[in-house]
Amino acid sequence: MSVSPRLKNQHLLWRAAFGPMAENIADLEGINSKKLWELLLKTSAKKPDKIEVAQNLADGLYKGVQDIAKMEAAERRINQKIIQDQSREDLKNLNIRWLDEMINSEAQLREKMSLFWHGHFACRVVNSYFQQELLQVIRENALGNFGDLLRAVSKSPAMISFLNNQQNRKRKPNENFAREVMELFTMGRGHYTEQDIKEAARAFTGWGFNVSGEFEFRINQHDADTKTVLGKTGNFDGDAILDLLLAQKQTAKYICSKIYRFFVNEQIDEVKVNWLADRFFVNNYDIKKLLEDIFSANWFYEEKNIGTQIKSPIQLLVGIRRLLPMEMDNDQSQLLLQKILGQILFFPPNVAGWPGGRNWIDSSSLMLRLRLPQLITANEIVELRPKADDDTQMGMMEMAKKIKSAVKGGTATIDWTLLNKTVATVPREQLLNKLKEMILQAKMSVPNSIIEKYLNKESRENYIKSTVVNLLSTPEYQLC
Repeated sequence: MSVSPRLKNQHLLWRAAFGPMAENIADLEGINSKKLWELLLKTSAKKPDKIEVAQNLADGLYKGVQDIAKMEAAERRINQKIIQDQSREDLKNLNIRWLDEMINSEAQLREKMSLFWHGHFACRVVNSYFQQELLQVIRENALGNFGDLLRAVSKSPAMISFLNNQQNRKRKPNENFAREVMELFTMGRGHYTEQDIKEAARAFTGWGFNVSGEFEFRINQHDADTKTVLGKTGNFDGDAILDLLLAQKQTAKYICSKIYRFFVNEQIDEVKVNWLADRFFVNNYDIKKLLEDIFSANWFYEEKNIGTQIKSPIQLLVGIRRLLPMEMDNDQSQLLLQKILGQILFFPPNVAGWPGGRNWIDSSSLMLRLRLPQLITANEIVELRPKADDDTQMGMMEMAKKIKSAVKGGTATIDWTLLNKTVATVPREQLLNKLKEMILQAKMSVPNSIIEKYLNKESRENYIKSTVVNLLSTPEYQLC
């Protein structure tokens, strides 16, 4: 069975971006997938503006710093709770502002790739300045060279702090960073030894950051003796270890495997991944060329890859807001939705990031996913109770009260104009099928006759609204 041009283009927009917008969804039948891919590249070419919530050290560096007792006397007088509370507030703002970029930015490919790297280089520090700077590193390098990205992330205060490399010093090496850079960032588990980790940890001694939150190589804390890592012996420092890791073809394969699962299919096709890895390695880890190899390949658009991926919570929320232009009555209600759905930006569950796939769905999160469109668009009182988790709470129990109040009158003001225009010439009897084509990537299991029973037929506008909301509330909409 052949795949229609519309379905191909929607597939590309759901995978390489966050789904179609109301204003362009009508044009997807008349554009070639290759041209659409070129447009995605073009609109993501510009260097991203920085999302800034903490402008300097005082705004960010002190916030979330755990070792306040070691600060100088004047700094110790700062109320630690106030500092940490402010940093958490800044992180909420950083979250919402990046979410807005995902929804509204033309640079869809860059933001989607940044979300992938955000999970790959998972980092959880309650320090708004550190997180802000790491996000900018990721967004600037998201489509560039993986080696450059790896090096920049490895030297970021956020990652050095998170993986304890600030405490990694000569004669007292800390192995956390060395372990994770091999296991999670480059080669993957099973392609190195414990001795490799110990030796690499010695090479990363002295990597830290100064009081301004800038990378600093503290030479007096660096172990300058000979090390043997991955069968190579030398007077290695941290940069030399990263070079060794990049020289391993296994690194290219590991990265390509993760990217294939994220953008193509959870079920790995070893032949295709090996082909991608060979080219990624030969092309010196050029991320843009790797993505072009994927999104311009005929096999990417095969039916087995379409409508088979469970949307992450972020992708689900952003996708709805791109299809339905809206003003949120309470922007921070989106944080609570992230919490309940299981993906809070800047708060990964651990250093391995979010596992994805079927892990996004359980009985409670699925029920919320299916009710989410009504929650956003209708007058529905919903009792939302996130599980208690002090580590990732971000003040969300208080937010539960606020969202309950927001939901009471509908949580968003939606502009239906653009979506109505896209189907203005479609006869009434064809509207349901047309909207299904535009909204769903997976085949609907429920017959139209059953859906029709739940639609508001008082007017054409109400019919369109109720159709859209009901389609967004189906299990099939959870897939892309």
